[in-house]
Amino acid sequence: MQVSAYGIIKNHGGIISVNSEIGYGTTFNIYLPISDREAQPKIYIDEKMVKGSITILLIDDEQMIIEVGKAMLEKLGYRVIAARGGEAAIKMISEIGSDIDLAILDMVMPGADGGWTFERLREIQPDLPVILSSGYAINGEANEIIRKGCKGFIQKPFTISELSRIVRHSLEGIA
Repeated sequence: MQVSAYGIIKNHGGIISVNSEIGYGTTFNIYLPISDREAQPKIYIDEKMVKGSITILLIDDEQMIIEVGKAMLEKLGYRVIAARGGEAAIKMISEIGSDIDLAILDMVMPGADGGWTFERLREIQPDLPVILSSGYAINGEANEIIRKGCKGFIQKPFTISELSRIVRHSLEGIA
Protein backbone atom coordinates (compact mmCIF):
# COMPACT_ATOMS: atom_id res chain seq x y z
CA MET A 1 0.00 0.00 0.00
CA GLN A 2 2.86 2.43 0.76
CA VAL A 3 4.08 2.10 -2.83
CA SER A 4 0.60 3.07 -4.08
CA ALA A 5 0.46 6.18 -1.85
CA TYR A 6 3.96 7.24 -2.94
CA GLY A 7 3.06 6.70 -6.61
CA ILE A 8 -0.15 8.73 -6.39
CA ILE A 9 1.60 11.61 -4.62
CA LYS A 10 4.57 11.57 -7.03
CA ASN A 11 2.28 11.48 -10.09
CA HIS A 12 0.59 14.64 -8.80
CA GLY A 13 3.95 16.43 -8.55
CA GLY A 14 4.13 16.13 -4.78
CA ILE A 15 6.46 14.74 -2.16
CA ILE A 16 5.99 12.77 1.03
CA SER A 17 8.22 12.82 4.08
CA VAL A 18 8.20 10.56 7.12
CA ASN A 19 9.43 11.28 10.64
CA SER A 20 9.34 8.52 13.23
CA GLU A 21 10.47 8.34 16.85
CA ILE A 22 10.27 5.28 19.04
CA GLY A 23 7.71 5.88 21.75
CA TYR A 24 6.31 9.01 20.08
CA GLY A 25 4.83 7.80 16.82
CA THR A 26 5.15 8.53 13.15
CA THR A 27 4.24 11.63 11.18
CA PHE A 28 3.67 11.65 7.42
CA ASN A 29 3.79 15.03 5.65
CA ILE A 30 2.36 15.21 2.15
CA TYR A 31 3.10 18.24 0.01
CA LEU A 32 1.17 18.79 -3.21
CA PRO A 33 1.56 21.71 -5.63
CA ILE A 34 -1.06 24.45 -5.65
CA SER A 35 -3.46 24.17 -8.55
CA ASP A 36 -5.15 27.07 -10.29
CA ARG A 37 -7.97 24.83 -11.48
CA GLU A 38 -11.36 25.11 -9.82
CA ALA A 39 -12.31 22.12 -7.68
CA GLN A 40 -14.89 19.90 -9.32
CA PRO A 41 -17.17 17.90 -7.06
CA LYS A 42 -17.07 14.19 -7.75
CA ILE A 43 -20.41 13.06 -9.06
CA TYR A 44 -21.46 9.64 -7.92
CA ILE A 45 -23.62 7.90 -10.45
CA ASP A 46 -25.77 5.11 -9.19
CA GLU A 47 -24.99 2.65 -11.94
CA LYS A 48 -26.21 -0.90 -11.91
CA MET A 49 -23.14 -3.05 -11.53
CA VAL A 50 -22.76 -5.74 -14.13
CA LYS A 51 -22.42 -9.19 -12.68
CA GLY A 52 -20.94 -12.21 -14.39
CA SER A 53 -19.99 -15.82 -14.01
CA ILE A 54 -16.64 -16.13 -15.74
CA THR A 55 -13.36 -17.16 -14.09
CA ILE A 56 -10.89 -14.36 -13.35
CA LEU A 57 -7.22 -14.77 -12.46
CA LEU A 58 -6.28 -12.00 -10.00
CA ILE A 59 -2.51 -11.39 -9.91
CA ASP A 60 -0.96 -9.20 -7.22
CA ASP A 61 1.92 -9.40 -4.76
CA GLU A 62 0.02 -7.80 -1.86
CA GLN A 63 -2.19 -10.15 0.14
CA MET A 64 -4.58 -7.36 1.14
CA ILE A 65 -5.20 -6.41 -2.50
CA ILE A 66 -5.84 -10.06 -3.33
CA GLU A 67 -8.32 -10.43 -0.48
CA VAL A 68 -10.22 -7.21 -1.22
CA GLY A 69 -10.16 -7.71 -5.00
CA LYS A 70 -11.32 -11.31 -4.65
CA ALA A 71 -14.18 -10.28 -2.34
CA MET A 72 -15.30 -7.58 -4.81
CA LEU A 73 -15.16 -9.88 -7.82
CA GLU A 74 -16.98 -12.67 -5.99
CA LYS A 75 -19.68 -10.19 -4.94
CA LEU A 76 -20.12 -9.49 -8.64
CA GLY A 77 -20.61 -13.22 -9.25
CA TYR A 78 -17.23 -14.09 -10.72
CA ARG A 79 -15.17 -17.14 -9.85
CA VAL A 80 -11.76 -15.92 -8.74
CA ILE A 81 -8.40 -17.65 -8.74
CA ALA A 82 -5.69 -15.62 -7.01
CA ALA A 83 -1.96 -15.71 -7.71
CA ARG A 84 0.50 -13.97 -5.43
CA GLY A 85 2.99 -12.70 -7.97
CA GLY A 86 3.86 -13.19 -11.62
CA GLU A 87 5.60 -16.55 -11.35
CA ALA A 88 2.65 -18.08 -9.45
CA ALA A 89 0.31 -16.71 -12.12
CA ILE A 90 2.31 -18.26 -14.95
CA LYS A 91 2.27 -21.61 -13.17
CA MET A 92 -1.51 -21.43 -12.72
CA ILE A 93 -2.23 -20.39 -16.31
CA SER A 94 0.05 -23.17 -17.57
CA GLU A 95 -1.96 -25.71 -15.58
CA ILE A 96 -5.53 -24.41 -16.05
CA GLY A 97 -5.26 -21.74 -18.75
CA SER A 98 -8.32 -22.68 -20.79
CA ASP A 99 -10.53 -22.35 -17.69
CA ILE A 100 -9.46 -18.72 -17.12
CA ASP A 101 -11.49 -16.10 -18.99
CA LEU A 102 -9.77 -12.88 -17.86
CA ALA A 103 -6.71 -11.78 -15.86
CA ILE A 104 -6.27 -8.71 -13.69
CA LEU A 105 -2.55 -8.04 -13.47
CA ASP A 106 -0.67 -5.82 -11.03
CA MET A 107 1.96 -3.69 -12.75
CA VAL A 108 4.52 -3.35 -9.96
CA MET A 109 5.57 -6.61 -8.31
CA PRO A 110 8.97 -7.78 -7.09
CA GLY A 111 10.69 -10.32 -9.32
CA ALA A 112 8.30 -11.12 -12.14
CA ASP A 113 6.72 -7.69 -12.71
CA GLY A 114 3.65 -6.85 -14.77
CA GLY A 115 5.52 -6.48 -18.07
CA TRP A 116 7.29 -9.83 -17.78
CA THR A 117 4.13 -11.57 -16.60
CA PHE A 118 2.06 -10.07 -19.45
CA GLU A 119 4.54 -11.37 -22.03
CA ARG A 120 4.41 -14.90 -20.53
CA LEU A 121 0.59 -14.83 -20.36
CA ARG A 122 0.52 -13.92 -24.06
CA GLU A 123 2.85 -16.82 -24.93
CA ILE A 124 0.65 -19.34 -23.11
CA GLN A 125 -2.82 -17.97 -23.88
CA PRO A 126 -2.58 -15.28 -26.60
CA ASP A 127 -6.27 -14.33 -26.60
CA LEU A 128 -6.68 -13.98 -22.83
CA PRO A 129 -8.09 -10.53 -21.99
CA VAL A 130 -5.85 -8.80 -19.42
CA ILE A 131 -6.63 -5.73 -17.30
CA LEU A 132 -3.60 -3.90 -15.93
CA SER A 133 -3.83 -2.60 -12.34
CA SER A 134 -1.51 -0.16 -10.59
CA GLY A 135 -1.26 2.48 -7.91
CA TYR A 136 0.76 4.54 -10.38
CA ALA A 137 -0.72 6.61 -13.21
CA ILE A 138 -0.82 5.04 -16.65
CA ASN A 139 2.51 5.93 -18.28
CA GLY A 140 5.80 4.41 -19.38
CA GLU A 141 5.74 0.63 -19.15
CA ALA A 142 1.97 0.59 -18.56
CA ASN A 143 1.41 2.34 -21.90
CA GLU A 144 3.69 -0.20 -23.59
CA ILE A 145 1.65 -3.10 -22.17
CA ILE A 146 -1.60 -1.42 -23.30
CA ARG A 147 -0.14 -1.06 -26.82
CA LYS A 148 0.74 -4.77 -26.80
CA GLY A 149 -2.92 -5.72 -26.36
CA CYS A 150 -3.89 -5.26 -22.74
CA LYS A 151 -7.66 -4.70 -22.63
CA GLY A 152 -7.78 -1.99 -19.99
CA PHE A 153 -6.28 -0.21 -17.01
CA ILE A 154 -7.65 0.31 -13.50
CA GLN A 155 -5.89 2.50 -10.96
CA LYS A 156 -5.65 1.46 -7.33
CA PRO A 157 -7.45 2.01 -5.11
CA PHE A 158 -10.61 1.21 -7.06
CA THR A 159 -14.26 0.78 -6.17
CA ILE A 160 -16.47 -2.18 -6.91
CA SER A 161 -18.35 -0.15 -9.53
CA GLU A 162 -15.10 0.81 -11.29
CA LEU A 163 -14.05 -2.83 -11.21
CA SER A 164 -17.42 -3.93 -12.59
CA ARG A 165 -17.20 -1.38 -15.39
CA ILE A 166 -13.64 -2.28 -16.48
CA VAL A 167 -14.35 -6.03 -16.42
CA ARG A 168 -17.50 -5.51 -18.52
CA HIS A 169 -15.62 -3.26 -20.95
CA SER A 170 -12.74 -5.74 -21.28
CA LEU A 171 -15.08 -8.59 -22.13
CA GLU A 172 -17.26 -6.77 -24.69
CA GLY A 173 -17.38 -8.66 -27.92
CA ILE A 174 -15.77 -11.76 -26.40
CA ALA A 175 -18.71 -13.55 -24.78
